[in-house]
Amino acid sequence: MLNRALTAPALLAALLTTGVTTPAAAQDPHPFWVDPQSAAARQAETWQQAGRIEDARQMRRIAEQPTPTWLADADPTFGIERAVREADGRTVLLVAYRIPHRDCGQYSAGGAESGPAYLRWIDRFAAAIGDAPALVILEPDAVPHLLDGCTPARFHDERVDLLTKAVDRLKQQPRTKVYLDAGHPAWVPNPWRMVPALMRAGAARADGFALNVSNFRADAEVIAYGNTLGELLGGKHFVMDTSRNGSGPPPPGLAEPWCNPPGRTLGRTPTTATGHPRIDAFLWIKHPGDSDGACRGGPPAGNWWPDYALDLARRPDKAPGSRTEKPAP
Repeated sequence: MLNRALTAPALLAALLTTGVTTPAAAQDPHPFWVDPQSAAARQAETWQQAGRIEDARQMRRIAEQPTPTWLADADPTFGIERAVREADGRTVLLVAYRIPHRDCGQYSAGGAESGPAYLRWIDRFAAAIGDAPALVILEPDAVPHLLDGCTPARFHDERVDLLTKAVDRLKQQPRTKVYLDAGHPAWVPNPWRMVPALMRAGAARADGFALNVSNFRADAEVIAYGNTLGELLGGKHFVMDTSRNGSGPPPPGLAEPWCNPPGRTLGRTPTTATGHPRIDAFLWIKHPGDSDGACRGGPPAGNWWPDYALDLARRPDKAPGSRTEKPAP
C-alpha cells in the first residue's frame, strides 16, 4: 500500500515505479473538500489509539467522505474562511442555518434575532466565501415549514423575502452555487404545493433545490419527486442528502421517525457522477453521527453522537437507495 503521507512528487514517483495506474475518476469521485478535523475523523483517531481498531476502521467510512460546514452561530466567517483556506481550490460545502424563527421552536430552535440581522449575517457569509468554489444549502426546513403549519403565518412574508435576498446575495459570489431546501416527498407529498413556495423564496435565481436533508427517504422516492419538482420549476436541478438513507425510512408507526431512528444505514457516498441529468450531486448534508435532537437517548440537536455514527457505519445496507445500488437509468 502506498504511504498516504507521501508528497505529490514522491507519490508520482511511487506510482511510476510500481506500475500502478490511477484513473482520475477513481481517485477523485467528487470535487469537494474533506475536513480532516471532522468529528468522525477525530473519533476514528481516538479509537485507533485506544485499540478499538475495527471501530476506528468503520468510523473512517464516515470520516473519509465530504460533509458540509454548518453555519448557525452569530459569526459565520471563521468556519467558512477555514474551509476555504484548507480546501485550497476544492469546492467547499456549506449549510446556511440561521433563518429567524428556525425550526418553529422545536429541537433546532434559534436563528437570527431579526430580519435585518439575518441579512447582515448572510452578507458576512457570502463575503467570507469570496471567489472560492462553494455549494451552499440554504436554510434546511425553512420553505417546508411555510406549508405544514409549523411557522406562524405572520412570519411567512418576511421569510420568503429573506430567502430571496439571501439567494441574490450569495449568487453575487462568482463561483457559488445555491440550493434552496425543499424538504422531502413524505413532508410535502404534492410537488404542486411546493413549487409556488419555492418560487416566492427565490428558486428562479438559485441553482436548484435540495431534498431529503437530514432525513431517510429512499433514493428512488426522492429522485422521482425531485424530477417532477424540477420539471415544474422549469428544468431546475437538485442535490439530495444520502447520508443516512441506505435502509430507507424507518417503519411506519415509529414516534418521531425523523429523530435518531434506530436501524438506519449510510447511503450512497457523495459524488457528482450521479447518472441522472437533473441531479447535480448526491451529498452527505447531515453529518452521519450528529444527533437529530434529545430523543432516543441522543444529545441535543447537532451534537456529535459517536455510538449512533458507529451503528450507521457498521450496519449492512438493506434496501434500495444504498451506496451499493447502481443509479437507475
